[in-house]
Amino acid sequence: MTVEKIDHIGIAVKSIEERLPYYRDALGLKYIGEEMVEEQNVRVAFLGIGESRIELLEPTSEDSPVAKFLEKRGEGIHHIAVRVENIEAALENHKGLGSRLIDSEPRVGAHRMRIAFVHPKATGGVLLELCQEPE
Repeated sequence: MTVEKIDHIGIAVKSIEERLPYYRDALGLKYIGEEMVEEQNVRVAFLGIGESRIELLEPTSEDSPVAKFLEKRGEGIHHIAVRVENIEAALENHKGLGSRLIDSEPRVGAHRMRIAFVHPKATGGVLLELCQEPE
């Protein structure tokens, strides 16, 4: 498995409109745009930072995984995403090591990236997203 870089850090927020000005104006991060990820019931705002991004995640329904996260933990870092060269190989590596996975197969996420999540119990408390550029 080859990790290319940290792709993004996902931050759970109650309202993108309330939090975006801080990241854009106070930190001076470049606002890239927004996207709805229907499968996860989440709205995502993208901000560029170097060759990575910060993604603000706002739930669009009460049964969204991000809504559940906000209920339990409040606003803050939701996950760290690493870009991998081959997501199937990365998943096989994690399975071979006995890592607990949330996704055993890749699915489509924001930017049409192929994604899969590794459970925080496998990583010492951090929700880890594996992501690969779309083909």
